[in-house]
Amino acid sequence: MDNLSNCDVGYQPSPSSTDQNDQSTPGYSTMSGDSFVYCRTYSETSAFSDPVDGHSCSSEASPSQWPPPTRSGSHNHAVLTRLGTKQRKSSADDLESLDLELEMMKERFAKLLLGEDMSGSGKGVCTAVTISNSITNLYATVFGQNLRLEPLNPEKKALWKREMDCLLSVCDYIVEFTSKSQNLGNGTAVEIMETRPRSDIYINLPALRKLDAMLIEILDSFQDREFWYAEQGSMSSNSSRTGSFRRVVVQRNEEKWWVPVPCVPPTGLSEKARKHLRHKRDCANQIHKAAMAINSNVLAEMEIPDSYIASLPKSGRASIGDQIYRFMYTTEKFSPDHLLDCLNIASEHEALELADRIEASMYTWRRKACISHSKSSWVMVKDLMSDFDRSDKNHILAERAESVLFALKQRYPELAQTSLDTSKIQYNRDVGQAILESYSRVLEGLAFNIVAWIEDVFVVDKTTRNKE
Repeated sequence: MDNLSNCDVGYQPSPSSTDQNDQSTPGYSTMSGDSFVYCRTYSETSAFSDPVDGHSCSSEASPSQWPPPTRSGSHNHAVLTRLGTKQRKSSADDLESLDLELEMMKERFAKLLLGEDMSGSGKGVCTAVTISNSITNLYATVFGQNLRLEPLNPEKKALWKREMDCLLSVCDYIVEFTSKSQNLGNGTAVEIMETRPRSDIYINLPALRKLDAMLIEILDSFQDREFWYAEQGSMSSNSSRTGSFRRVVVQRNEEKWWVPVPCVPPTGLSEKARKHLRHKRDCANQIHKAAMAINSNVLAEMEIPDSYIASLPKSGRASIGDQIYRFMYTTEKFSPDHLLDCLNIASEHEALELADRIEASMYTWRRKACISHSKSSWVMVKDLMSDFDRSDKNHILAERAESVLFALKQRYPELAQTSLDTSKIQYNRDVGQAILESYSRVLEGLAFNIVAWIEDVFVVDKTTRNKE
């Protein structure tokens, strides 16, 4: 990527889907802590991705194809070669390692198929949730300790590629039927059904793979750099910085003391180094926007759980409060940005709480608009909204609430997932959507972190040059 035009991420909206160094936000069957660098990650600790191991491997093979441990080492070698694992010369130690890899692979897939319920009683989570957890936890295993602008460890890079290839291979078998005209030998034209990849996966998955490769390439580009890092906030003897130089960049509203502190030469970075950093920051920004768009679109297409619908307030006004309600309903020329400016939001926590209340009010008004115009079921609300009377009070309030929610997310791009988003992920049963959502979410987090790390370097460089 020599110039900014090469950073085109190739993202196109899906026909079937419209718009962290982290740990996890609330999980599916347990609750875990918030992300420690980027907060839009949702998972529980899954047994699928264990701590990084140079001999870990993944596979597309089904359990029926796994050879028993008693088979010959040469057969095991052939199986693992097909699975993309490392090839080794035949020896007693190597054959033993191959057997260990096979056993580890069996254990991981057993846990995946059991839905993380090791009792085998069928009380585990569904396949979609299990795969979503696996992708999220694999990301935490590979990138969880990578807090710097530097190439990824080769073993972790191989682990990421190997296991992601395995998890994403599920999408090869998610298809949809389409009609096709075919001529028989006697000239008769008949219509047959054939399969093709599901449209949302066909468009979004290649785009996500490209974003993935671009992010790894950005990290690899920092092999030779002019800056370095002080361990755990300590100062390097070669640095002219003082502790007060540990500035918080715009995207971070609180100090991350565990993030290594970047250091630059006493005269600051060279123009070449600054140009390289700006270029990579712009690329990571584009990747972040594309991943966020895919993630938002996939979430928008997920079904709203019945539990969330049941929890909606009876009154949208009670949910958002009288002040916001009056501003939204009585103002002729409504401006969501002006409303947010008047609210004086002091923290991301307040912004997330407001987003939850506005989203709940929006769906409350949509449901009322649906009931007042039709007796159709709740699942038809989204389609029916386009046919409603534009002067309807509930419809106007729902549209304005949606515009406020969009403006809020634009103003706080790192905002954690709302209650509706987490509820959708928790109760989602569509495996394809689960893969696209979790994959785009972790890439979004990685891109955000890279931008933040680059901004940290710029802050330190600017402070150092100003001192000179």
